[in-house]
Amino acid sequence: MYRENQNVDPCRETGVSMLSWRSMSYGIGCLLSLFLILNGCHNLDSGNDEQSHFILLKGLGAGEVRTIPYDSLIAPDPYILADEATRTYYLTASGGTMWKSPDLRSWEGPYSYIEIDTTSWMGSDPMIWAPELHHYNGKYYCFTTFTNTDIIVDTVPERCDVLRRATHILVAEKAEGPYHPISDISYLPEEWSTLDGTLFEEEGVPYLVFNHDWMQLENGEIKHIALAEDLSHTEGVATSLFSGRDAPWPREMQSIGELTFGMSLSGYVTDGPFLFKTGTGRLGMLWSSWSDKRYAQGVAYSLSGRLDGPWEQQDEPLVLENAGHGMLFKTFEGKDLLSLHYQPLEENPGPRRPMLLEVDLSGDALIIKGRYNP
Repeated sequence: MYRENQNVDPCRETGVSMLSWRSMSYGIGCLLSLFLILNGCHNLDSGNDEQSHFILLKGLGAGEVRTIPYDSLIAPDPYILADEATRTYYLTASGGTMWKSPDLRSWEGPYSYIEIDTTSWMGSDPMIWAPELHHYNGKYYCFTTFTNTDIIVDTVPERCDVLRRATHILVAEKAEGPYHPISDISYLPEEWSTLDGTLFEEEGVPYLVFNHDWMQLENGEIKHIALAEDLSHTEGVATSLFSGRDAPWPREMQSIGELTFGMSLSGYVTDGPFLFKTGTGRLGMLWSSWSDKRYAQGVAYSLSGRLDGPWEQQDEPLVLENAGHGMLFKTFEGKDLLSLHYQPLEENPGPRRPMLLEVDLSGDALIIKGRYNP
């Protein structure tokens, strides 16, 4: 397991302070992500006098609770938990708010649901990216990426300063939360910039599957590491599953003219891993990168049927046209759906909205059937 070194000595040799690579790499004009950079999240006191350093984060866009249709949601990196216990769908997204729905059509929110310790490495006002809700061993867990913009953990010469960014695991008794960190133990080395952690269980062992940031490595990697049974810490060492340039469809960022925080940086992106199995038991992984039409949703399959691969990449992405960061869930009626975000190419700048696609998992591969309209 890894523990946080509280004596971080920020290095600023390059003179480039990177507030957030992901927001800008999604498109300079993406206003919602830009607000994430500028404003982060606001704080609400939890009301616990004995633990006053714990706060409930008021996510981006939080305000008066209201009910809106699905196509009115703004949700980068949307994740949907279909909770059988409450027969409710819970949607979380970058920014840190939650929406609830009984039928996928009408959504109530936004709700705040994440509590943090302001004395931890996260600080008092972290950015929140790509939270995922998982029901595991009788409890609910939130895997989410926090960024502390006040701490620099690495400097890549002629590239950027690397901020303290990592996936952390939170726990709750109910799907709606509130979720609080299991512990203050860091799951991965503090000098790594990591994000988009997800949960996968193989032969009774839980694993954290995550991205090692392309901004730090240049060629982003998807890695995995074993977790303790209670998900409180990691065990062993992280190993790489594949990198962004291992697939034929991702494009090198400079070659397609993408800017990151106004900078033209070389490299290959890996985003949003999500594991699934087909009807034949074949193990697949959704992941995203940048391609000919900006952001794209891809898929890979394990040749061994196991998490450690090797992983076979597909020649083309599943979804083009500036859409990705997908995950799969089953509706209460038994439909398999792919949830992802999109931004029409003609609407740049503009917000990222969630989209649902119906898929067929009965065979040996994931097949997209078409758009699903709740």
